[in-house]
Amino acid sequence: MAHPFRLRPRWAALLLLVGIAGCSKAPPPEEPVRAVKVMTVGAAAYGSSPEFSGEVRARVESRLGFRVAGKIVARPADMGQRVRAGQVLAQLDSQDLRLAADAAAAQRAAAQTNRDLAAADLKRFSALKDQGFISGAELERRESTLRAAQAQLEQAQAQQRSQGNQAGYATLVADAAGVITAVEAEVGQVVAAGTPVLRLARDGARDVVFSVPEDQVTQMAVGSPVEVRTWTHERQMSGRVREVAAAADAATRTFAVKVSLEGMDGDQAPPLGSTVRVLPKALSQAGTPVLRLPTSALRQEGQQTAVWVLDSTSMTVKSQVVQVATADGNEAVIASGLQPGTQVVVAGVHVLSPGQKVSLYQPRTPAAPTAAQTDGGRLAPGAQAVPAPAAAASATAR
Repeated sequence: MAHPFRLRPRWAALLLLVGIAGCSKAPPPEEPVRAVKVMTVGAAAYGSSPEFSGEVRARVESRLGFRVAGKIVARPADMGQRVRAGQVLAQLDSQDLRLAADAAAAQRAAAQTNRDLAAADLKRFSALKDQGFISGAELERRESTLRAAQAQLEQAQAQQRSQGNQAGYATLVADAAGVITAVEAEVGQVVAAGTPVLRLARDGARDVVFSVPEDQVTQMAVGSPVEVRTWTHERQMSGRVREVAAAADAATRTFAVKVSLEGMDGDQAPPLGSTVRVLPKALSQAGTPVLRLPTSALRQEGQQTAVWVLDSTSMTVKSQVVQVATADGNEAVIASGLQPGTQVVVAGVHVLSPGQKVSLYQPRTPAAPTAAQTDGGRLAPGAQAVPAPAAAASATAR
């Protein structure tokens, strides 16, 4: 009698095959064919120009300060105020200066008295010499005394005039008409001679000042045309480069460029301190043929920028490293890596891999409504348009 749990050899072999088949790995799923949008690269005209931010400034802007030291007791001028020539801007405490002027006046009076006394002595000794009572040497000494007294008087008079000027320097006045653009000292502050107190922008010609990188400053020649536009009203003005800085700024490493506005005085020019847009003609590349791509086509591949190029024969994509030169609006200008006529993927670039098969994206078009959904050629109320394949499938099912 056979054992009830003993299997025949053929059944054991069959179970072994089934176990081996169950333990084997399933084949990997096929990679899906993704639909992508492509564009054919072609040369197009460069549309934008380099644009810089500039500031409107006066052609002549002076820092005004007192010519003597002292304490500021009044400053009637304030920032933004328009002043005329000769108007009082600030005042120092002039008490010490007046005392010095009084001392100089006293010294002049003393010198005047000494000179008058020496002149009287010379007159008297001259009469004595004519009478033969004194020698010629004594008369010469009196003449020398008079000359010394006259020199002392002239010195005292010059000192008095100098001290009088010093007292006048205690009042700071505007040397020309203009606008106060900055205040650098306040009432109660003790300032040294020459310390800036106010900044005055004189009326007259206006300049636009902007900064240019060091790799472009060589193209900014004096006299080259520049277009200036205001931010608010899009007003366009013409100008020419008047001055280019000889050295770069220590902090920004850029070069300051001054542009003179042509045919505009202080009334026609934009307000002082306003921000404008500057478009130098010398740096413009508008109209130059370039290769442009939308930014959606670019991706980062390590430290390089790359795009997906379509092989239309095998319908696969491969990675191509490109070099971006600059931006033109919302598009990137390609310097190298592509040739005109190349097909580049512009959408879906982050889900692709090298050698992956793709298909061209076909936009869906809405299908016409069926006869049952129309009422005399119009869409019936509550009815929705159904794509043609779905409508046909529904009719077949019925």
